[in-house]
Amino acid sequence: MSAHTVTMNAANGRSDDAIADFSHRLVDVDGVMKMVHVAGSGPAVVLMPEMPGVSPDVLRLARWVRDAGFTVYVPSLFGTDGAYPTAEGGEEVIRRTCVSAEFRAFAGGGTSPVTVWLRGLARQAHAECGGPGVGAIGLCFTGNFALTMMLEPAVIASVVNHPSLPLDDPAGLELSDEDAHAVKERVSRDGLKVLAYRFDNDRWCTGQRFAAYRTLLGDAFDGRVLPGGSANTDPPPFFRDIVQTPHSVVTAHFIDEDGHPTVKARTEILTYLTDRLRQASRPGL
Repeated sequence: MSAHTVTMNAANGRSDDAIADFSHRLVDVDGVMKMVHVAGSGPAVVLMPEMPGVSPDVLRLARWVRDAGFTVYVPSLFGTDGAYPTAEGGEEVIRRTCVSAEFRAFAGGGTSPVTVWLRGLARQAHAECGGPGVGAIGLCFTGNFALTMMLEPAVIASVVNHPSLPLDDPAGLELSDEDAHAVKERVSRDGLKVLAYRFDNDRWCTGQRFAAYRTLLGDAFDGRVLPGGSANTDPPPFFRDIVQTPHSVVTAHFIDEDGHPTVKARTEILTYLTDRLRQASRPGL
């Protein structure tokens, strides 16, 4: 792993991340500009942040993806990039994001409009990096976006981590009926597999939600469930005080110990991306 610069957040005594080992680009998709942090080489993987933003834990995951042989694209969708997730700051980000026109946080809203921009980013990333296609990793608030991005033909690998939307419907998928049908058709037609993770006692991503994914996608949905007791018990304050449940399998609730279930999940994700993006002739996972 290459070194990266951090600064101390005076409010919480923990380290923010200066993101010094990434390039920083303003990416234009159909006239809408967003900051994207990019690092690495090889096939492209779009890694979307979890609430409340591009945290040091999200960037740690991005570096693992980069070091596995990929070009990782981390779009800034909400929050302060590199900031350690505090409870107070995270609550404010949630309030702003839930009323944003780009997101559909609650049941009945259909597909979040920001996914159209993300599909455009994937298209540009594929043009830049080449290879058989692009991977998409969603986390928490963006978890389901990794599935919706399969409406873009360039996206051939989707990792749906602990999807939390819609917040008020534990069996909801944050998809319009039209998009759900289109995703189902694409996955079936192209023989794709969707990899997903949650903790068994996560109240934001329940067994009902995974059951709904399986109903939509059948055997193409590979939902893997970790015991909640294996989650990190000392996550950042936002996750301790606001989320209040095991949730973020490969970020905030990750435990970097040999043989740990979350380490196994990380290895499985990187293997899945490698199989799909670097050895695309091998079917399945």
